Amino acid sequence: MKAVQYQNGGGPDVLSLVDVARPEPADGEVLVEMRAASVNPVDAKLRERGAGQRPKTTGSDLAGVVTAVGDEVAGYEVGDRVFATGLHTDRFSGGSFAEFATVPTDLLAPLPDGVRFEAGAAVALVGVTAWRALVHHAGLEPGSTALIHGGNGGVGHIAVGLADVLGATPVATARAEYHEMVRELGAETVLDYTRDDLTEAVHEATAGADVILDHLPETYAELDVEVAAVGGDVVIIAGESVALPNAAVARSKELNVQLMSMSNLATHATLPAIGPILERLGRLLETNRLEVRIDRTETLENAAVAHRAVMEESIAGKIVVVP
Repeated sequence: MKAVQYQNGGGPDVLSLVDVARPEPADGEVLVEMRAASVNPVDAKLRERGAGQRPKTTGSDLAGVVTAVGDEVAGYEVGDRVFATGLHTDRFSGGSFAEFATVPTDLLAPLPDGVRFEAGAAVALVGVTAWRALVHHAGLEPGSTALIHGGNGGVGHIAVGLADVLGATPVATARAEYHEMVRELGAETVLDYTRDDLTEAVHEATAGADVILDHLPETYAELDVEVAAVGGDVVIIAGESVALPNAAVARSKELNVQLMSMSNLATHATLPAIGPILERLGRLLETNRLEVRIDRTETLENAAVAHRAVMEESIAGKIVVVP
């Protein structure tokens, strides 16, 4: 079968489309024929570092059809439509950028018939990340206000839609060219993140944000503290370094600042399982209460293009990869 792998760390050019043996499912696993995968910044960062078991097949998200079932598997049969995420972690040398992938059932969920494979692959990691941040960590409630940084991005655009579904009021930042899209996803207000008066504009739009989802704490940590409501939750989902420049203000507001990594759900059995979260996301997609946007589709042969784009370009939603 074909798979996109890297032997060493480096830029997108270290990715190669190679012929490898088709894997066999172990106990508790199913073999999935990949119909769609998607690229995430974490895939590119791991490739850059040369992280994980190598050779490593890149990719976390996939959607496809079960073609074989290992022992000790209940609830899945050959022919089932499924989607999954978490294949980027050190738990595996395999990944989703391959014609077939073995997937443990804790990372898997049924993909409803009414949801396209491309949508299932696109929503997986970003949907679980948004759910973990807003539902598990922030406890987002109806009637509250959520500030979503990067509302056009992978996690951001799903977080906007999820906050809207939960009955909160989403306020998002995004480039001007994406404002209409982000409003269509459910944001009440969309603000250009380049404006000089962004802090004041967020204050005006939220009157104090109950929940803040931040993917660039190096840029927004100070703003987050300034615009958060008393007792607010700031959930940081990315960033190489985090500092709290105005800790006195954060303390006076009794803010809850939570750093998180969605990857932990794939590697720590004591944390909530990925599968049930995916199942809920699938139901929301099936009933058109949540929408995932696909910026464009690439093939496995163009995996390096997808990796480069997710780090260097401004994306509206997700980039999907097909066999």
